[in-house]
Amino acid sequence: MSATTSIVKSGATLAVIAAICTTLVAATHHLTADRIVANDKALLEQSLQPALANLFYDSGVSESRLVLEPPHGLPGSEVAVIYRVYSGEEPVAALFVVTARDGFSGPIRILLGVNIDGVVTGLRILRHRETPGFGDKIDSSKSDWVQQFTGRSLQDPLATRWSIRGDGGEFDQLTGASVTPRAVIKAMRDTLLYFAAHRDEIFAATATEDET
Repeated sequence: MSATTSIVKSGATLAVIAAICTTLVAATHHLTADRIVANDKALLEQSLQPALANLFYDSGVSESRLVLEPPHGLPGSEVAVIYRVYSGEEPVAALFVVTARDGFSGPIRILLGVNIDGVVTGLRILRHRETPGFGDKIDSSKSDWVQQFTGRSLQDPLATRWSIRGDGGEFDQLTGASVTPRAVIKAMRDTLLYFAAHRDEIFAATATEDET
C-alpha cells in the first residue's frame, strides 16, 4: 500500500468518526433539549410561587409573561417582567420583576406579587449587593423583614405612608441600615401605583413570546 493510499484511508476513517460523533451529539441534544426546557421552567415556577401566598390559581405561574423594555413606567432602568396568573380565564394576580435603583451598594432586583385587588401577596429579593449583616437582611434567607408587606396595599397604609418609620412611614427598617429598605419600599410603592393605574392593560396585553 502506498503512502498516499494510507493517508487517504486514514482521512476517510477520521471523517467517518467525526460524522458519527456529530450525529451522536445532535441526537443527545435533541433528546435532552425538552427535558432542559422543562427543568428550567420548573425552577422558574418554583422561584415565583413564594410571592403568591394563599392564592388559588390553576395556570402555570410563568405561562403568561410580559417583557417591558425601558422606559416602561415601572421602577428601575432595566427590563421589567410581569407574570400574569389566572384561575380559569379570570386574572388572579400579577408578579412584577423590577429594580429598586437606589440600594446602598447598587440596584436591587425584586419580585413583588400583587393580587387583582392590589394587595401584596409576597415580596422576594432576587439580586442585590447589600452589606452583609446589615442591608442583606432584606433577603428572606437572612431575616423575616420582607414578611411585613404581605397583605398590605395602597389603602393599608396609604401611599404617603409607604416608607420606613424613620421617615414617618409605616414599615420597619433594618438595624444599622436605612438606605436599603428605603429603596425597596419605594420600588414597591411605585409598582403598586403602576398596577393601580394599568391593571386592565396588564391583563389585556398580548403575552411575550419565549425566545427560541
